[in-house]
Amino acid sequence: MNPRLARLQPYPFEKLRLLTQGGPQTRLAPINLSIGEPKHPTPEFVRAALAGGLDGLATYPATAGLPELREAIAGWLMRRYALPSIDPATQVLPVNGSREALFAFAQAVIDPEDARARVGCPNPFYQIYEGATLLAGALPVYLNVTAENDFRPDTASVPEAVWRDVRLLYVCSPGNPTGTVLSLEDWRHLFALSDRHGFVIASDECYSELYYDEKSPPVGALQAAAALGRDGFPRLAVFSSLSKRSNAPGMRSGYVAGDAALLKSFLLYRTYHGSAMSVAVQRASIAAWADEAHVRENRKAYAEKYRAVLPLVQAPLETRLPQGGFYLWVRTPIDECEFTRRLHRDYNVLVLPGSYLAREANGGNPGKGYVRVALVAPLAECVEAVSRIARFASTL
Repeated sequence: MNPRLARLQPYPFEKLRLLTQGGPQTRLAPINLSIGEPKHPTPEFVRAALAGGLDGLATYPATAGLPELREAIAGWLMRRYALPSIDPATQVLPVNGSREALFAFAQAVIDPEDARARVGCPNPFYQIYEGATLLAGALPVYLNVTAENDFRPDTASVPEAVWRDVRLLYVCSPGNPTGTVLSLEDWRHLFALSDRHGFVIASDECYSELYYDEKSPPVGALQAAAALGRDGFPRLAVFSSLSKRSNAPGMRSGYVAGDAALLKSFLLYRTYHGSAMSVAVQRASIAAWADEAHVRENRKAYAEKYRAVLPLVQAPLETRLPQGGFYLWVRTPIDECEFTRRLHRDYNVLVLPGSYLAREANGGNPGKGYVRVALVAPLAECVEAVSRIARFASTL
């Protein structure tokens, strides 16, 4: 077996299962807000397009995807981010969801013979970043995300000598779990670091369409690059999907876009990796990327949840409306694991300890003292769950 597998930590939800294995000691109905899995219904027109594309099951799909899908994604990117242009043939690549592509990208970027290779990522982080790093043979560099730095990756904590060994930097905006959106100035800083040290940036933007100020959609990395005159998006690849935007996590449909040279090599890797998207899913994806009405309705549904739950939880606990995403990042008055365990035992609500999403770095675990609450359940369930959380917190 690959010895690098032994370096992987248990996934957060396996840790959570062990933490709460005693089970609830209450008759209250269970409510699970630990997993960031969208629960809103998939739009009917997307389902219809999927069914209408079933003839495609009779053919092997091309790894590069249908030209019509690449064009649909490119068109959406230009509309959403006011890009002057993006070439669907060379700067857009369909992928089977952003999770699979974010993992595979590190395998394509990192030279396995490079013993000094490091990969930077925010801390807390999406666990795929770390797993991809370790299985590619590189070492992770954790950039703490804390209230003290306004929940932005602490690039200043990384010594210059370490930056010289960084080959890939994962970025997530809006961030998981904090919901923080990087500004144009943040991107200017990251691009300058990339220029100085030559590393590639992988921007995870799977929450980009969940935001709560319709006049200020999150700035995307491609948008920032274009605004800063970075023609061709040098050393930049952006990842997103339909999972959160269109409530279609089971379709496993997303894209990578950016630097044509990076995408050319990534396509070669994926051709051997065997990761082509079903034609039926591609047809449904074309329909989804062409429509914005269902995305606006989706945002309204999440905004309604935040309006309902924030007044309930902000009195006994500390949290805030995120700039994007569907999480609450809640500071706990006691140890976050004990908070989670007792909340599940006594109130039958499941949340995720923040420390399970982070690692010890620069003197501490930046997820310690927080829990992540995913507002993915129906409105009434979210209100009931957060009411229970508030009742529990008031006893501490």
